[in-house]
Amino acid sequence: MRFVHTADWHLGRLFHNIHLTDDQRFTLRGLVTMADERNVDAVVVAGDVFDRAIPPTDAVDLLDEIVGVLALDLKIPVVMVAGNHDSPARLEFFSGLARRAGVHVVGRVGARPQPVEVAAADGTCVRFWPLAYTDPETARFELGRDDIHSFEDVFRAQLDSIRPALGGGARDVLVAHAFVSGCRESDSERPLTVGGAGAVAASLFEGFDYVALGHLHERQAAGAGSVRYAGSLLKYSFDEEAHHKSVSMVELGPTSPAKVEEVRLPIRRDVRRVRGSFADIVSGRWGREFVDAYIEVVLTDSEPVLSPLDRLRSLFPYILSIRRETAEVSVSGPEATSAGLKTRSVMDLFSEFFQDVKGVPLSETQTAELVAVIDQTERAGREAVST
Repeated sequence: MRFVHTADWHLGRLFHNIHLTDDQRFTLRGLVTMADERNVDAVVVAGDVFDRAIPPTDAVDLLDEIVGVLALDLKIPVVMVAGNHDSPARLEFFSGLARRAGVHVVGRVGARPQPVEVAAADGTCVRFWPLAYTDPETARFELGRDDIHSFEDVFRAQLDSIRPALGGGARDVLVAHAFVSGCRESDSERPLTVGGAGAVAASLFEGFDYVALGHLHERQAAGAGSVRYAGSLLKYSFDEEAHHKSVSMVELGPTSPAKVEEVRLPIRRDVRRVRGSFADIVSGRWGREFVDAYIEVVLTDSEPVLSPLDRLRSLFPYILSIRRETAEVSVSGPEATSAGLKTRSVMDLFSEFFQDVKGVPLSETQTAELVAVIDQTERAGREAVST
């Protein structure tokens, strides 16, 4: 059995006000070609199919195009779950009809998750167990469970109903969208919640032959080697410049452990960052890998540079951002430099600000209220359509 583990397509994404639909189409067509040439038995999409809950029309059309070719033309089953960017109802609305064509979409939490069984030519049977992203409040209502208060509780409530069915001659693959403790985050991800409360332990997923995760944009193992993030389809921030984007080709035999191969897909444009003084940058010789890429220029000049964009655009036609690397200013606190502030959470910064002003830390009640406000703001941001 050979299947492709992908995640975090983020169809409809805007990158510095540039619509990435053409870039995503280019790469996804490469995915279709690869799946056909390698005779894969299934394709998994582990959440964040769209970039926002109400995706633009061209993003919906692109999903229809790619999934249609995979399922209808190539007869490759597709297993897809909702992520924190997706609207469960909108993603799942066509699941009844799509299932008949081999597209299995799970958008909502379920008390008894149902497997998708796929048989390979060698006789290996793999059961894919798709679990959609669901916040604790929604899961508590949908499942009628008053004991669900965290993301671990959400997963545990569903996994407890799955585990008795594991094994029995079949291989079991979990498909989920989660933040596993200890894994590396990226700048382009939206947190599931604030203060680290959305994290779950890798040990929660024990018992599966492979765990196909989405949410974190850098490909990586989470705990044991069989629990893995495929990473995002493309680079969605300049901080991801050094990432090696790929999809995971997973091979499962009747008894052997999962074998994983990272397969690079074609890209339309890379994402690169150029740092240096204005004089050094304009006098440099830049290869096609920079000329054809989306570029951010970081100027290190101590003096202002007047109207740099025109000269830089002649070198980098797809320049999207120019910023200055300013000197760090020493203020109170060991992490209060500009670089340190950027890496800290809103919760940490406000808590420190509150204590500086009031002279006392936030109380438990105030902390809970602050978490609720930040969560509400994050959720509202997911619904906002950038213009």
